[in-house]
Amino acid sequence: MSPTPAGATTAVRTHRTPTPLLVDGELMNERIVVAPRRDDGVPRSRDAARVGVLRRIAAAKLKHRGLDAMIDDVLLISSELLTNALLHSATTEITLNLAVRGGFLRITVTDGMPGRAERREADDEAETGRGLGLVDALAEQSGGTWGTSEDGTATWCSLRVPAGRRQ
Repeated sequence: MSPTPAGATTAVRTHRTPTPLLVDGELMNERIVVAPRRDDGVPRSRDAARVGVLRRIAAAKLKHRGLDAMIDDVLLISSELLTNALLHSATTEITLNLAVRGGFLRITVTDGMPGRAERREADDEAETGRGLGLVDALAEQSGGTWGTSEDGTATWCSLRVPAGRRQ
């Protein structure tokens, strides 16, 4: 057998199975346990880090289901909703659920504490208060919507699944 000349390449053909069309169902349902909010409202650093863990799990689940195009928006929305639950409720458990139903991906954060998430207008100097505005803008841009459950224990956002991925 003669040696391969320097600089020569060998082409390898790989077979890539196309990702099947997305069917309705749950993509993830993950729960984190956190310490109740302290008087100063600052979450423990390990609790804040758990939000990042849920984001990474969500990204992997979306990628696995062929929803790569939605990852950035879903992670931003998930971060906002999870952080609101961590900062504004006295909960000890927060759940992130992603599910596809009727051509929409629904992101739901449940903290089990009654209360309504309300969008507010932040002035130019404010360091907080813009999160739900971002959620609203991303939902509207995709033809979706967002809201709070009737009992106030969950906040959700629905985004339209890209046309090529719907069944």
